[in-house]
Amino acid sequence: MLVMNYLKQHLDNKSLILIFRGVVVGLLSGLIVGSFRWLIEISLRFWQKGFRLAHTNWTILLGGLILVLIISLILAKFLHDEPHIAGSGIPEVEIQLQGQLTLNWWSILWRKYVGGVLAIGSGLFLGREGPSIQLGSSIGQGIAEQTNLNKTNTRILIASGAAGGLAAAFNAPIAGTMFVLEEVFHNFSVRVWLSSLSAALAANFVTSTIFGLQPVLAISHQTYFPLSSYWTLLVLGIFLGLFGLLYQKVLLLMPHLYARIKFIPTSLNGLVPLLLLLPLGYFAPELLGGGNNLILDLNTAKETTLLLFGVFLLRFVFSMISYGSGLPGGIFLPILTLGAVLGALFGNILVVLHLISPTMIPSLIIFAMAGYFAGIGKAPFTAILLITEMVGNLANLMPLAIVSLVAYIVVDLFKGAPIYESLADKMMLPTSAQFSGKTDQLTLTIVPESHLVGQPVKTIHWPKNTLLIKITRGTKALIPDGSTILRAGDFVTFVVPYQQRLTVRKKIERM
Repeated sequence: MLVMNYLKQHLDNKSLILIFRGVVVGLLSGLIVGSFRWLIEISLRFWQKGFRLAHTNWTILLGGLILVLIISLILAKFLHDEPHIAGSGIPEVEIQLQGQLTLNWWSILWRKYVGGVLAIGSGLFLGREGPSIQLGSSIGQGIAEQTNLNKTNTRILIASGAAGGLAAAFNAPIAGTMFVLEEVFHNFSVRVWLSSLSAALAANFVTSTIFGLQPVLAISHQTYFPLSSYWTLLVLGIFLGLFGLLYQKVLLLMPHLYARIKFIPTSLNGLVPLLLLLPLGYFAPELLGGGNNLILDLNTAKETTLLLFGVFLLRFVFSMISYGSGLPGGIFLPILTLGAVLGALFGNILVVLHLISPTMIPSLIIFAMAGYFAGIGKAPFTAILLITEMVGNLANLMPLAIVSLVAYIVVDLFKGAPIYESLADKMMLPTSAQFSGKTDQLTLTIVPESHLVGQPVKTIHWPKNTLLIKITRGTKALIPDGSTILRAGDFVTFVVPYQQRLTVRKKIERM
């Protein structure tokens, strides 16, 4: 009774509805993504066992070839019928939230689910997190459409489903919420935050029930990184930033390289990595998959510097081939795996030079995962929170932040853009410059450096067909008139044409 009275006093009905919807989306996302994770793990073990048995029975390889051809044809059919299941799906979610793309949620949901299990579960260097985000967003969209919600609330549930999907993929609810706000939604909206966090927590509860409470990357490492060695974090950040730039450039180049393959249709590009999977699986089955087990093995194994460089090169090249083919699968976990290998490589070099103790290498592996993702994704807050939740240790937030920030700065200095935003920009989407009559809401923050600070609303030339309807200042919601003066930190809410939401957002951000 006391709890209910407190909720009634401090939460209005709209907030309770947002939380309730988020929980429903999260529970369903947890069930779908949890089973998705489980099937991928089962499938990967099946393939690895088959490759090991092939050493004593070569006919198993022939069966593997036949299976690869069947999977290629199934995935080609899926991609032909629904092109937007290709890749991670995060760029599609991002564009969908900007009002530039309309998807058939059911078509995406079942094809991404089955296609993801077939592609990722076969052992290709693809991650489950991107598909999990798209699966969650599809669930959110489906619930919104089935309950006839308006465009604004539909977008909130799509974002909430995305947060729930990432939380379920990695057992990381806080990072899932931050990723949606920092990388996908590109704005801090209280309504989106509240609903997304509710969904992420609910989804994490479901998957924790299925897989247990142990962190996904339970790496044993030195509790505190010594202050006397903090200089190595700066060097590591630069090192990761430069390799992050290389990753960005090569990944964005892959569609052009695959376009040169003229003898097979685009939908069959997945045949290339699936055929290459056979020799790779035969000689190194332990390297198959997104890389979760490899990261854990790096913590205990004593690989040489040369071997680590070879593993990095192999994973880098085959990750590009796998993702560039357009098969359903993400780059999130492969990026973390590459970062872990770079951290171990960097640590080995410092040990050889007698600059650090070998006991510090596990810590560098953890820091490097965050730094490499922060540089490539340009989402440092998500990187810090994600690795903290995945490792299950709060002791090294400071080193994580330093490495992530330095890697981010290096990529930014060389004009590197967030990888998911770059992938979204390369998608060829129909645009509409005409106002169809459908509207949506857009909320943006007035940053301190904006020249709009201190300006009366009536003196500002807002984009065409844009109406400022609300200013949120702290806990107060203001209805603006012409004399209302904007302040730093204000959240300004507009009604905008639905098809022009992205265009209007960019115009106002430039202002």
